[in-house]
Amino acid sequence: MATVELRFSALPEHVRTARLVAAAVARRAGVDEAVLDEVRLAVGEACSRAVGLHESHDIEEPVRVLLIEDEKKFSIEVGDGVSGDSGTSGGTDETEGAAESDAEGEDEMGLAVISGLVDDVEVTAGKDGGLIRMTWPTATAAVLP
Repeated sequence: MATVELRFSALPEHVRTARLVAAAVARRAGVDEAVLDEVRLAVGEACSRAVGLHESHDIEEPVRVLLIEDEKKFSIEVGDGVSGDSGTSGGTDETEGAAESDAEGEDEMGLAVISGLVDDVEVTAGKDGGLIRMTWPTATAAVLP
């Protein structure tokens, strides 16, 4: 099992780099060429979501991306530093509450896009942060019985 770990400051300009690295590693892992655009788009959405969560919760730690090559599959994990219990509290005034509602709507939209692009996706949230795990079959999975 080969793993590439990428950590980047939660800035929108780094999302493009994460997409490019993910596509390159996916290609090397044997993901079908026809699926690479979906990999790029899904990673872009997941990383953009993580960057947005870090910005809205004033989290300084980097966004984490793991690119994992197994024998029959390729997985990407995008992790954020927002604990599962911190994103549900309401704002103290109407403006803050409206901004939080907009952020939740964008978050749900991003997750819907990812779910439409990736057949095998898992979203989890815990005390150490959220995680989106996306998995694609590799060419070796199609060849092996």
